Amino acid sequence: MEDGVEKRDKRKRNVALLSVFSNTSLVFLKITIGTMMGSVSVISEAIHSGMDLMAAVIAFFAIRTSAKPADEDHPFGHGKIENISGIIEALLILLAAGWIIYEAAGKLRSPQPLSEPVWGVAVMLFSVAINMLVSHRLFVVGEETDSIALKADAWHLRADVYTSLGVLIGLLIILLGGYISPGTNLQWVDPVAAILVALHIARTSYHLIIESAQDLIDLGLPDDEVEEIRGHIAAFAPTVRGVHRLRTRKAGGDRFVDFHLRVDAAMSVDEAHRITDMIACSIKQHYPGTTVTIHIEPCNCAMANAGSCGCLLSDEARQEICSKAGRKI
Repeated sequence: MEDGVEKRDKRKRNVALLSVFSNTSLVFLKITIGTMMGSVSVISEAIHSGMDLMAAVIAFFAIRTSAKPADEDHPFGHGKIENISGIIEALLILLAAGWIIYEAAGKLRSPQPLSEPVWGVAVMLFSVAINMLVSHRLFVVGEETDSIALKADAWHLRADVYTSLGVLIGLLIILLGGYISPGTNLQWVDPVAAILVALHIARTSYHLIIESAQDLIDLGLPDDEVEEIRGHIAAFAPTVRGVHRLRTRKAGGDRFVDFHLRVDAAMSVDEAHRITDMIACSIKQHYPGTTVTIHIEPCNCAMANAGSCGCLLSDEARQEICSKAGRKI
């Protein structure tokens, strides 16, 4: 029977494959129609989808690799492979944006009439519909499994939706302009739309690089997640008397949490171990795939009064501890 982590990894692989198949279809359609029309904006969208396809393939293999269990060479697992793949995907998109701008600038200097722009309109509409559906699915699974690779892939497709709409509007202007005002030169709209596509792609690439790089430098978990983790620990008070030195980090979709726990100095090793297991289980149920490391420390009267111990006891409980020890707070 599959456990929660295995089910999570299987969902990630399946939705990554869906992205690969959809992008393959869109690349073929866009490159065929764009070449037939002589439209740099449609060809730029084909390149954009090609980058999305490469990103989807990278994401799929990154997810497969990151799901491998920890081994002797990688004692903390392979989760950061997802972050590396996110940066690679972003750099590929940035490269594509530069190529599109170069080609569009050439077309802008020497505009050429488009052939059968209605085909371009049709393929852009199809692209918008497909990418909206697939990106929504990627976002949902990416958020639920906390996969940076899937979320990066989803942002690629969502960027493709917006840029496809931009190209679609440009083609409609050219198409309708030919009927409304046949003598007006609107061919410049096509390369301008391509440049706008490229600028949007570059902006998306920047944000993906920042998001992917954060986990590579072991940035702590967001404040709201840290507070939730503290809440799971505090739920075991007054058996747990204090918590301090709480540290967190992420690697792909995996979280790592370690902290020091204050308990009654007279507590048995067996009981202390049972408490740590219960706390770790509580955190893992809320954040599947989390590695929790807990260091047990004794809590006496002096420690109960120390601000550095992260005391979880009420004033009355601390007074009782010190009274038993024959000391005053």
